[in-house]
Amino acid sequence: MKANRLRPVVVALAAVTLTAVLTGCEGGASDAAAEATTAASPTHASPSPSAGTGAPAKPAGPGVTAAPATTAPAKAASAPTTPTCADKPPTPDEVDPDELALYRVEEIDGITDKVNLVIQHGVWGCPGKDTDGAPFVVTGEESRWAMDQAAYVTAVTPITDSTENQRIGVQELIDWVDAHPDSGLVFRYETGDDGAIHRLEQVFTP
Repeated sequence: MKANRLRPVVVALAAVTLTAVLTGCEGGASDAAAEATTAASPTHASPSPSAGTGAPAKPAGPGVTAAPATTAPAKAASAPTTPTCADKPPTPDEVDPDELALYRVEEIDGITDKVNLVIQHGVWGCPGKDTDGAPFVVTGEESRWAMDQAAYVTAVTPITDSTENQRIGVQELIDWVDAHPDSGLVFRYETGDDGAIHRLEQVFTP
């Protein structure tokens, strides 16, 4: 009778032991799998800042565009200084495009509505120590430029008695230039659609 009573206890103990062994095996397998997974996964170290340390920046990963390096803008070159007046005859590229020196006036054969101005181009020179104004330094040979007989003309001294520009007629200008040839008075001019001078204004020089 005692042997029969102990049999269920032994069986129960054996079942408990077997369950514990199976549970331990399953737990060990799970731990091993977890360790294997951990070992297979790459470790990602936090990038250390390179600013101020001299360390080179790490290359960007796939699919990431690296920001371009910034450089300080180059300083603009200083503009060359140019003299404000000429101390020698200018080259053709240096002449004043809006002013001329007037020497003589000539009639044009067969044309009554225009006259030819005998002129030279130039640029303002540097004033001398004993003069109040700057000279107009001419260059090149004399040339002729047609002026319309109905052009708008103004003049100052010595053509008129004023230092302010006064309106005069073209014939009055012609008469004065004929009486004082090669004076070289300086005029600003504007041309019309026909290429002839349609506006002539004397520049006052002290």
